[in-house]
Amino acid sequence: MPFLEPATLVGKHAILEPLSQRHHDDLVEAVKDGELWKLWYTIIPDPAGMRADIDRRLGLQASGAMLPFAVLDVATGKAAGITTYMNVDAPNRRVEIGGTWYRKALQRTAVNTECKLMLLTRAFESMNCIAVEFRTGFFNHASRRAIERLGAKMDGILRSHQIMPNGTLRDTCVYSIIAGEWPAVKTHLSFKLEEKQIAIGGVKLRTGGGAGAIRAHSSSHKRKRDVDFSRSNE
Repeated sequence: MPFLEPATLVGKHAILEPLSQRHHDDLVEAVKDGELWKLWYTIIPDPAGMRADIDRRLGLQASGAMLPFAVLDVATGKAAGITTYMNVDAPNRRVEIGGTWYRKALQRTAVNTECKLMLLTRAFESMNCIAVEFRTGFFNHASRRAIERLGAKMDGILRSHQIMPNGTLRDTCVYSIIAGEWPAVKTHLSFKLEEKQIAIGGVKLRTGGGAGAIRAHSSSHKRKRDVDFSRSNE
């Protein structure tokens, strides 16, 4: 399998499918929930800039630097956010999971936990990554706490790393999960997802199978593959 291959990842709460302009209207509606573009310490497009942001991500995909996904909320069938594999380093089998945002109503829900579990599972078990990075701004305390809840460890802080749209300089916190940590992190995320499922009164998930089935559609080889992680060996 090519290192960065478009795929659709299917879970019980969320579906990650390759981003396209057909998701535009849903994403404009989603970003209005919480007026996410007004958060000064992150970069999220406003409704008027959504189409250009999708084009930007698709351009990076075409160059092999990014693989963007639309996050579909299974409950509504609508796109409710975006996430990506980015800063791709294929020779060293490393990626960053970032450029992520969800509508406010879905933040800190089972959707986010399941998306991270699906993306990490694909990165470590299909792409054979040796490490997966997460980056966020120093002042984005909610994002830092969320990354730490995944089980990622801080590698360090890149000082004056990025010039923000308002002219301020962003210090970037860099976290990672390495391949040797993945079995414990996977167990941890599956447990957290099971807890969230019980909390909303749904059907209890089997331990180790929190991500449900991930269906990968290969665009280059015209094939489909279903992997049921509830039956995987851990």
